[in-house]
Amino acid sequence: MSAPAPAEMLRRVDASKAVLAAVVPVYLLILAGALLRKIGVMRQDQDDPIFRLVYNVLYPCLILDKIMGAPSVRDPSSVLWGIGMGFLLTVISFGGAWLAAGALNFQKGNGKRTFAISAGVQNFGYTAIPVVQQLWAGSVAILFVHNLGVELAIWSVGVMIISGDKQIPWRKLVNGPVVSVLLGLLLVGTGADHFLKPAAEGGSMLGGGIRQTMAWLGAGAFPIAILVTGCIMIDMVGHERPTVRVVLGGCVVRLAVLPMFLLAAAKYLPAPLELKQVLVVQAAMPAAMSPILLAKIYGGRPGVAVQIVLASTVVSLFTLPFVIVWGSKWVGLTS
Repeated sequence: MSAPAPAEMLRRVDASKAVLAAVVPVYLLILAGALLRKIGVMRQDQDDPIFRLVYNVLYPCLILDKIMGAPSVRDPSSVLWGIGMGFLLTVISFGGAWLAAGALNFQKGNGKRTFAISAGVQNFGYTAIPVVQQLWAGSVAILFVHNLGVELAIWSVGVMIISGDKQIPWRKLVNGPVVSVLLGLLLVGTGADHFLKPAAEGGSMLGGGIRQTMAWLGAGAFPIAILVTGCIMIDMVGHERPTVRVVLGGCVVRLAVLPMFLLAAAKYLPAPLELKQVLVVQAAMPAAMSPILLAKIYGGRPGVAVQIVLASTVVSLFTLPFVIVWGSKWVGLTS
């Protein structure tokens, strides 16, 4: 096998630098949040009101601002692809993580359900948004549509797995992000988003003013959320003694095995280009934090979820650029 040509090596280095430039600020914000917690600037009693503000106001404004006017969501088939792949690939990932948990000798009642949920779902929100925005800004709207499918999978199949119950808490899906995605798609589908165009694009004073206000509010969503995430992560350190089986198994499943499902879907399915770009970024993401909450609510093992989230987040700092650069080339997004 011949060595890569110098020009090819330079392209790979440039691509790696671009990805690092996109992801390093995310991890610096996490570290900043941890530091602010340690020095007492951000207290634990502030977490809940800040997250409520982000989840119910800032994040929905960001979603609406990015969906309205986005060409990628004007095609109904693209929307269906996004929601369908978000749901289906998450369910497949749950199944793969469940099988891996069995192979690692996890038992029901001793972390198997929590392992399956925690390793099975990637960070599809606050960490992924800035990366997609930096690499493929035109795909952010499809990311939010894809995330709607992920939310559906988590609050249906995910809850059934971790609780062992067949009751689905559909009320949990009536939340700010889900409602804002549906509202944004409705505005785009009816053409009503035309009345909320930015003033720079010919919008009216009122409509442009509303849109600018949304943009300003939305711009604060993921920086604030990631700061608080850093605070929470440093709080979780030391709460449960890490074990090799959970840490190593979780990282291998989340960062090595399951990404291949997402990349294979991006490569072989006739999905829209923007969705392929989203799936490449999703493949590189560490574990999501929501399974920690699910484990607490539905009688799982929060300590197992915490270990997987912390370990995969740290390891992803090194694996994420490689997955995105190699995955983009393998899928055919770059030459």
